[in-house]
Amino acid sequence: MFAEHLKKIVDNVDGGIAAIVMGLDGIPVETYVRQNDKIDVATIAMEFSFILGQVRKAGDSLAVGNLEELTVKAQRLVLICRMLTPQYFVAVVVSAEANSGKARFLARMAGPQLAAQL
Repeated sequence: MFAEHLKKIVDNVDGGIAAIVMGLDGIPVETYVRQNDKIDVATIAMEFSFILGQVRKAGDSLAVGNLEELTVKAQRLVLICRMLTPQYFVAVVVSAEANSGKARFLARMAGPQLAAQL
């Protein structure tokens, strides 16, 4: 069921590449990669899961509230990480030229359905 939601997010964004549901421990739950894209989304998300954990801890210690989303823009891609539960997140990878705002919106809209399946 996760795959259906991930596919919908990626396929509805021009420049969408991949999406993954992952735990902060770096273990992937489900992955969807658009056909013909050769990106290792699991490795990318695993590397950033540590950063998400650190940002979450910083937010807690500063009493600014729970981490909801983190976006990283690199030269070749944009990574949007949205927390689903305190221990799980969805990461969406789009090209640098893609409409990352639409990807953020779709990830936010799919969040409750993805969280309900965890």
